[in-house]
Amino acid sequence: MQAHILKVRVDALREEAHGVRSFSISRLDGLPFERYEAGAHIDVTSPSGIVRQYSLCGDPECLESQIFAVKKEDASRGGSRSLHEEVMVGTELSVGAPRNLFKLEEDASEHILIGAGIGITPLLSMAYQLVKRQARFTLHYFARSEAHAAFMNLLTRAPFDQHIKVHFGVQREHLEDALDTCLREANANAHVYTCGPAPFMDAVVESAQKRLPADAIHLERFKAEPAPSNDTQLDTFDVQLASSGQTVRVDTKTSIVEALASIGIEVDTSCGEGVCGTCMIDVVSGEPEHRDHCLSKAERASNSVICCCVSRSKSPVLVLDL
Repeated sequence: MQAHILKVRVDALREEAHGVRSFSISRLDGLPFERYEAGAHIDVTSPSGIVRQYSLCGDPECLESQIFAVKKEDASRGGSRSLHEEVMVGTELSVGAPRNLFKLEEDASEHILIGAGIGITPLLSMAYQLVKRQARFTLHYFARSEAHAAFMNLLTRAPFDQHIKVHFGVQREHLEDALDTCLREANANAHVYTCGPAPFMDAVVESAQKRLPADAIHLERFKAEPAPSNDTQLDTFDVQLASSGQTVRVDTKTSIVEALASIGIEVDTSCGEGVCGTCMIDVVSGEPEHRDHCLSKAERASNSVICCCVSRSKSPVLVLDL
């Protein structure tokens, strides 16, 4: 489990949309939170004991409190349901330090934020930061209806109202045209950021790639999609520690994290699905088989890092910077 756990108190709850609640938290020790960059997420341990990752959606420069929002999922395994049903003002929770795999690109000439449903959350923190920078940006928000669109009271007033464009009730067969319209006037050095359901983000990427290079398109996933089958994958391989040369075997039923734990090497983990990036370790040599959903295309191509909770190896020996 991730280190650097903070004890916090829930100071305010707000129903932001149908099935979406926001939580404003402060530290129990009275100290300010550490500064974070827009797009960051935290681990939240619900009263049920389940840990889930939620994007911070408040102003990154506000250090007295942090805000995250949770959609109550019908198929919840206990995380979102517990937070909705068991948390009230004054409830104490445990949260992790912010981590960010979804950062704004400093050199972009404009930023195009495209979110759907609860995917608005990391984009909202980006909007706060972009307003402060006086940067050029547009926030496109897709939702089933106004009742299902979170934070509308905030987004439809200054300073966000001049940047937001809402798209309610767009049917799947019309989504491609709507996204093409959103991206039609993107300049050559624009960057696109998208968060929402996987099929929605796939559609955004497909539309954006018609105009922009792959490294100008950024995604934030909430959960992992099934890993594609690979007939060439190794049934077993060895992981070697660069510092000592110690080696451990990883078989088909064991993750790299589990194999390392068997020889006393504890790697921080959180989601266990290759989404959050907690378990990323630098690769010294060997070729990883990337099964995560958080590394960029450049990081995958370089094979310089691996998410140990889900990824494996294409080479017989994988040497890690441990």
